[in-house]
Amino acid sequence: MKTAVIYARYSSDSQTEQSIEGQLRVCEDYARTHDILILDTYIDRAMTGTNDLRPNFQRMIKDSSKREWNYVLVYKLDRFSRDKYATAIHKKTLKDNGVKLISATEHIPDTPEGIIFESMLEGYAEYYSAELSQKVRRGMNETRQKGNFTGGFLIYGYKIENKKVVIDEETAEVVRYIFEQYSLGVYVKDIIANLTAREILNRGKPFARNTVYNILKNEKYSGIYRHGDEVFENMYPQIVPQEIFDRVRSKINANKYGKRSVEVVYLLRHKLKCGYCGQPISAECGTSKTGAKKRYYKCFGRKNHNGCRKSMMRKDQLESLVVSTIIDELSKPRTLDQIVAGLLEEQERYIKEHSMLNVLLREQRQVETSVENVMAAIERGVITNTTTKRLKDLEARQEELERQIIIEKSKNAVRVSAEEIKMYYKEALALEAQMLINYIVKEIVMYDDKIEIFFNKPTRNSPDESRGCFVYKGRKENFDIEIWIV
Repeated sequence: MKTAVIYARYSSDSQTEQSIEGQLRVCEDYARTHDILILDTYIDRAMTGTNDLRPNFQRMIKDSSKREWNYVLVYKLDRFSRDKYATAIHKKTLKDNGVKLISATEHIPDTPEGIIFESMLEGYAEYYSAELSQKVRRGMNETRQKGNFTGGFLIYGYKIENKKVVIDEETAEVVRYIFEQYSLGVYVKDIIANLTAREILNRGKPFARNTVYNILKNEKYSGIYRHGDEVFENMYPQIVPQEIFDRVRSKINANKYGKRSVEVVYLLRHKLKCGYCGQPISAECGTSKTGAKKRYYKCFGRKNHNGCRKSMMRKDQLESLVVSTIIDELSKPRTLDQIVAGLLEEQERYIKEHSMLNVLLREQRQVETSVENVMAAIERGVITNTTTKRLKDLEARQEELERQIIIEKSKNAVRVSAEEIKMYYKEALALEAQMLINYIVKEIVMYDDKIEIFFNKPTRNSPDESRGCFVYKGRKENFDIEIWIV
């Protein structure tokens, strides 16, 4: 049986999810007519076809190397690409992998004339895209020159009247207040608290920190709108005086993440949990009698007096212990081999226990037995409307089971290899400490005498109810340490 996958795409210009539904419907109709089994679909939403920087398109090209299907089915060739050079390159890759590109609506004959016709279609698709892009850019630039709103999201403090951006005085007053308070040194969290206390909300909810920071960084409030290298001063009326805006911008630039002292970066922030009360363990800072700053990790439950007695731990001591343990263990070939073996075993167990393949194969054997029984009855001369209908139903079910088994086998073929698992952890070891923690650690559970470190799992399949794969147990600096992969 011939097999295929469908690739569908729509651009962001006036197209919607309905475009995808239409493409899929036409491709599925084509597949039924030509007795092709669809194994999978690859869909890119709101993605241009003028380049191949589309995640699911790239995944489809990569998956073609597995040689699990014969065709890529598209609604039209321009859904595959609007760049004739990219089209040629990727079609060559598919061809090398034994896969052919088919258009469901453009009937291209498999003849020398068909090659010319296909090239014309690809050239026209690229021409249409270039012409449309040129028209859109020209129209948008004309709109900006006239000072009209070009569409999209309108920032807080403005409204639209007769295609022009004008100041919404009610919300603009809030914008001025935010800028003035921040320029005077008031923290964002306190600005939000003051606004909330005055019942000034954003869409019915208190202002989020990111929302306030985005307001403070937006140059449009000073009357400036930039598009590429062009500056427009006739689109957004100025809300914030230039002096205050410049003062705020200076303070924000001085407080950027990259300019803060490294000593205040908590490597394990958002990763720690108390093993006694289950509450997060958060960063804490205090000052000693000598004026020296002391940094700790402290249970949030204890901090809020919930009865938890989990003791604090020095920041540097805990971070050094966790990072060194991770690096030491992952650097050992024996540990890495143990991880690989455990994850592969778990992956196979999951596929075996959770796959529908066994169920389908069992039913297929039952249907085959039933067919044999009906045929035996017919051979004995028992030919009735009932036996005829029964045989027809069984044969239809046989065909359907065959299709489902092919699909299920293709799903089970997607496995993570031993080399991919090793590469995942080896790449982690090459990262600096903060990125290593973010990349590999899912959670750390803290007790006063024990630390449990849970790694992220690189395999796609895992049991629904499982603590995971055990990696390491040892003792360091008066702590029992366990590492699990979940």
